Amino acid sequence: MKILVLGGTVFLGRHIVQAALDRGHEVTMFNRGLTNPSLFPQVEKLRGDRGEDLGALHGRRWDAVVDPSGFVPRVVGASAEALRDAVGHYTLISSISVYAEPLARGADESAPLQKIEDETNEEVKSHYGALKALCERAAEGVMPGRVLNVRAGLIVGPHDPTGRFTYWPRRIAEGGEVLAPGDPARPVQFIDGRDLAAWIVRM
Repeated sequence: MKILVLGGTVFLGRHIVQAALDRGHEVTMFNRGLTNPSLFPQVEKLRGDRGEDLGALHGRRWDAVVDPSGFVPRVVGASAEALRDAVGHYTLISSISVYAEPLARGADESAPLQKIEDETNEEVKSHYGALKALCERAAEGVMPGRVLNVRAGLIVGPHDPTGRFTYWPRRIAEGGEVLAPGDPARPVQFIDGRDLAAWIVRM
C-alpha cells in the first residue's frame, strides 16, 4: 500500500512509519521538517505546515493516511478535506481522553464523549479530550464511513517524550522509599507504542 503519514517524526508517529516500512508499504511523510528531519532517509518527505499550507499534498494519491498529529478540529477537517479524493481511508490517532468522566468500568465506544461549550476554542492543553472528540467528528464529516478513530490509553515505549511512564522504573531502580500516587487497587493499562503502531498499520 501507499501510506501517507501526517507528521511521523515523534513517538507514535515514528513507530507508525517504521511499522509500515517493516510490512513493505510505501510511505510518504508530510511535515514541517523541523523535528528529527533526518529520520527515515529512504522515505519520501513532503514539506508543509498542515495548519496553513497543504499544497504539497495536491495532485497526489495514497491508499490511506494516518494522522498522529491532529489535535485541533479545524486543522483535521482541512486535512481531511484536502485528502477527500486522494485517499481511501483516514486513520486518526485520537485518545481515550475523548470519553466524559467518570468513565464506567466496562464502558465501550458508545460511552458519552467530552464536550466543550465553545467549539472554536483551540486551547489543546485545557480541552484535549473534547478537542480530540471534535477532531474525530471533523474527519468523519468529510469522509463518512472511511475513518478509523484510535482511542488508545497511556502509550509508552521508546522515544516517549513525556516521562509519564519512564519516571517510575527509573525512580524505583534508584531504590529507597517511593511515594506513589493514586489508589493501589485502581486498574491501569499501558500499551507499547510499537505494538499500537503495528496494529494501526494492519487496520
